[in-house]
Amino acid sequence: MNDNAGGRDVNFTSMHEHGFVRVAAGTPRVRTADVSFNCDAILDQAQRAHDAHADLVVFPELCLSSYALDDLHMQDAIISVVDHALARIATATAQLCPVLLVGAALRHEGRLYNCAVPIARGRILGAVPKSFLPNYREFYERRWFASGRNITDQQITAGGQIVPFGTDLLFASQDLPGFKLHVEICEDFWAAIPPSTSGALAGATILANLSASNITIGKSDERHLLCRSQSVRTMSAYVYSAAGHGESTTDLAWDGQGIIYELGDLLAQSDRFETDARLCIADIDCTRILNERLRTQTFNDAAEAADLPQTRFRTIGFNHAPARGSIGLVRPIRRFPFVPNRQGKLDEDCFEAFNIQVDGLMRRFEATNGKTMVLGVSGGLDSTHALIVAAKVCDKLGLPRTTILGYTMPGFGTSDETKANAWQLMQAVGITAQEIDVRPAAQRMLEDIDHPFARGEPVHDVTFENVQAGLRTDYLFRLAGQHSGFVIGTGDLSELALGWCTYGVGDQMSHYAVNAGVPKTLIQYLIRWSTRTDQLDPAADAVLEAILATEISPELVPQGEDGEIQSTQDRIGPYELHDFFLHHIMRYGQKPSKVAFLTWHAWHDVARGTWPAEFPEDAKNAYDLPTIRKWLESFLVRFFQFSQFKRSAIPNGPKVSSSGALSPRGDWRAPSDAVAQVWLDELRANVPAGDLAAAS
Repeated sequence: MNDNAGGRDVNFTSMHEHGFVRVAAGTPRVRTADVSFNCDAILDQAQRAHDAHADLVVFPELCLSSYALDDLHMQDAIISVVDHALARIATATAQLCPVLLVGAALRHEGRLYNCAVPIARGRILGAVPKSFLPNYREFYERRWFASGRNITDQQITAGGQIVPFGTDLLFASQDLPGFKLHVEICEDFWAAIPPSTSGALAGATILANLSASNITIGKSDERHLLCRSQSVRTMSAYVYSAAGHGESTTDLAWDGQGIIYELGDLLAQSDRFETDARLCIADIDCTRILNERLRTQTFNDAAEAADLPQTRFRTIGFNHAPARGSIGLVRPIRRFPFVPNRQGKLDEDCFEAFNIQVDGLMRRFEATNGKTMVLGVSGGLDSTHALIVAAKVCDKLGLPRTTILGYTMPGFGTSDETKANAWQLMQAVGITAQEIDVRPAAQRMLEDIDHPFARGEPVHDVTFENVQAGLRTDYLFRLAGQHSGFVIGTGDLSELALGWCTYGVGDQMSHYAVNAGVPKTLIQYLIRWSTRTDQLDPAADAVLEAILATEISPELVPQGEDGEIQSTQDRIGPYELHDFFLHHIMRYGQKPSKVAFLTWHAWHDVARGTWPAEFPEDAKNAYDLPTIRKWLESFLVRFFQFSQFKRSAIPNGPKVSSSGALSPRGDWRAPSDAVAQVWLDELRANVPAGDLAAAS
């Protein structure tokens, strides 16, 4: 695809170009001790994975022979035919893309080892023996197998090829930077220190587990717990594949569970207890994993504390010729990364976010020994949410809500709707409500500085807007001094990212910025949650719904002749896109082209993907690539070049989301005089200027 703006060919639509690796947890059909049948089943799934453009397929433990063989594992006929089957798989898959991780028992120097055997393009890359052999309750593996935990720097014959053998093996793609694989087997994962921990510290980004793991009540949850925690602790992706239907049910049962986690996020899981073969597929973001490790010194400290495991591992390179071009993206992408999306825990997550703010403001109010909280109430989202938080602080401290002094301060652009919303909200919440019209003072200041508007000219420039914003803040600070209180800031994280605030004597400044860690999209959602869970009085709910339905506007410019009010999002772009950009750039340091790629996959089709629970149908939007590129370019300029000086001087305020905050004392430290050219050049060179409507 040619980008006329960039002037060179780019492959923007290829997920591999953006650091993704497509992996699959495969559950083939098996028959107990029928190696030929099982080999055919593995080859069938290998072909299906190739057709799906997978780069890696993880099969279950001992899948060539089946796991539940008991003493049949030691029969020479079984051992020999398994070795021949490996050779057959290698030959038959020489033209297929995926790396296959096959479970097989291999004989070596008079011992039998339970092994994982990676195969790529006809080449057997090595054999990794199981380290920890369960020998309790229903397990008797030490009866048949030798432990491989002390095997390093050795070779073994597998499928007629002499290959590296040991627990000191990593496998690295020479086609896809960042695709580095460590392998462990079933019980290894249940050990106090799993082998994959050392593998991750040695540089592996993807950890694979070939498992048999019979199913019992609650064991599925235990597997999820282990996979999720290991992917978080080792900052990795974890791919788990358990044995399924066809294994012997003499004493046990099997569910064929496949799970794929990345940095604690569940990307995919298979249907369980199915009789047919299953492939559980997801695209892993290896760049995200590496970026997270780069940002977390604890990971590198742990590697040093473990005496640098990379010095003890052998890295086996392989070519597997991944699919190029547009193959889609098989991965859940949150349209609203700051908004809680755990269906069973939505109330819990919203409660937590809300009460982080409540607790922060309550502690600050106690520390100041103040008598009042002073708040400007515009009838917009931010001041509404700050007011709800302040009301909860009063309730928890046993103070009357009249402790809150709320002021609506109409200016030249204030609409009747928002002014009415502000009054109704203050009255419904039960605070001390007053009104100060800033227009006379603004008119006087505009006259004093000889602004054209004061002479009757319709000049509504930045100075015109900032005079009003500054006066509102000035009034609030003087009122706080007069009434022994402090000013609650209402500006949110999205506005800080974009610099959409008036610096100094303006809405950038307050005594405590309670919303500074909450982006606009989360504020909208928390207000909806407040009405749904009756956080305030029922009388306030209707007002809150009206505020949610009102156009986001600073209301500093008079309405036009057509009655239209000033629209923030028409001017700076949709907040839902900016919050998406902010998350991926601030939290993970992703390149602009990758952010655009993710944004397009998340937002180009309303019908695809999931929306937050109870999200209004009429608020669901879609954006084409030119629109995404336009607003991403604007975001890059504002975030990197324009607005850091405002963030460097922000007041205190609580961090709310794990995605980060922009306090110079916390997540984000940056120079105020940086330029955005590096990011703009990368965007313009690698993101097509045209639409991708025909791409999938």
